[in-house]
Amino acid sequence: MLDIFRTLPGLLDDVDGSEVAREAIVFAAWRRIAGDALSEHTVPLKLVNGKLSVAVSSITWQRHLKDLCGQMVFKLNAALGTPVVNFVDLQINEAAVLRERTKIVDLTASENARRREAEGEISPELIAAADRIEDPELRKQFLLAAGNCLVRKKRTGSKSRV
Repeated sequence: MLDIFRTLPGLLDDVDGSEVAREAIVFAAWRRIAGDALSEHTVPLKLVNGKLSVAVSSITWQRHLKDLCGQMVFKLNAALGTPVVNFVDLQINEAAVLRERTKIVDLTASENARRREAEGEISPELIAAADRIEDPELRKQFLLAAGNCLVRKKRTGSKSRV
């Protein structure tokens, strides 16, 4: 995921005319900069002329974040590699924050279900073959990728084996 964020400055150059793409990149950067704890109480809403509107879950969070907005602007622009955001407007909108939380919970549950299904397809032979991979994280990712591939093949009815 870190590698994706290293490409953000180049992506912003490539989407010079597309405000929708620019906004999506800024939103992704916001979530990355905000981290898990802050993301539970905030959600970016729109980016217009350098002004990033962010929903907050309560007046308490609005007051707390008001003092951090300058730091957030700096961190966002540093991550983006260019001064895209010059102001953060905090709007109390608990419904928007709750909708975003629900989406994240749904995505996480879906991702966990897919992971369990992929892990269920990993055979002892595949594990033995993967044991030759020295890096434990790379070995884990290889097994999950192989498991996902086997799940897809099973769903499409493909007869070939991995």
